[in-house]
Amino acid sequence: MSLTTVDPSGGLTRDNLRSLLAAVCAGTGLDPAHAELIKFTNNAVFRLAADPVVVRIAGSTAARERVDTVVRVACWLERHRFPAVRLLAGVEQPIRLDGQVITLWERVQDNGPRPDGAQLAGLLRRLHRLPPPPGGLPPWSPMDEVRRRLAEPEELSAEDHAFLLRECDEVEASLAGLRFVLPPGVIHGDAFLGNLIAGRRGPVLCDFDSTSVGPREWDLTPVAVGRLRLDYPGDDHAPLARRYGLDVMGWEGFPVLRRLRELKLVTSVLPILRSNPAVRAQWEHRMRTYKAGDLTTRWQPYQ
Repeated sequence: MSLTTVDPSGGLTRDNLRSLLAAVCAGTGLDPAHAELIKFTNNAVFRLAADPVVVRIAGSTAARERVDTVVRVACWLERHRFPAVRLLAGVEQPIRLDGQVITLWERVQDNGPRPDGAQLAGLLRRLHRLPPPPGGLPPWSPMDEVRRRLAEPEELSAEDHAFLLRECDEVEASLAGLRFVLPPGVIHGDAFLGNLIAGRRGPVLCDFDSTSVGPREWDLTPVAVGRLRLDYPGDDHAPLARRYGLDVMGWEGFPVLRRLRELKLVTSVLPILRSNPAVRAQWEHRMRTYKAGDLTTRWQPYQ
């Protein structure tokens, strides 16, 4: 589905996000009044007030290039009755608006109990048993994603840009030497508790931007890194490891996957550093400690 609206060439600022939201709602019969911007990092995500719908606007070239796969994965999971978010029925998706790419989702009432690591592990075990969708999935290519972000940064110094490009080269070389212990297959690609929604009938999985075919160890890494690096309450890694049957932190290749995960956490907001000033202080903190090789200082989630 294609629509024409305001020219968004000035970047995804909060003002033109509202214009994009108004245009897509006008074209689909939805009401944008009092919509809440609940996330603005890799993607901008609005929760509509008048309709049980979530609007997701891809926030970078890399994110826009993945949306067709996101739609295909969502349809495939629905066919398998997998507990995941569902695309809004009756609308041809994705929607393209003057170079921007938008998807519409059924809103999940997130009033259930907080999901934990064991529940995420159960969903991952179930996901990892599924056959790939018709037409397959892209191969796991984490460095391609990071390099695309580095190709369109906002307000990144030349020194930091050069450092991050060197990191890409070093991490890629280290990845090539890993010997994984689990068989490769379908992976979520960004499996942490922030991508579970606490539905009334149990948690449901969301965010399929990184879904691909790759090493299952990668799906166990985000929660492990979250325990070591991010200031989350409690420990979700231990129950995840017990339920899944592998403690990825005890595997010899984990330091490489940790470095990759932290590199992705540092670079994730580069395309919107100027557009969303609220992330700047936390990004600078992450960049400073990552660049110094500091593995102990805690990071906070982007707001």
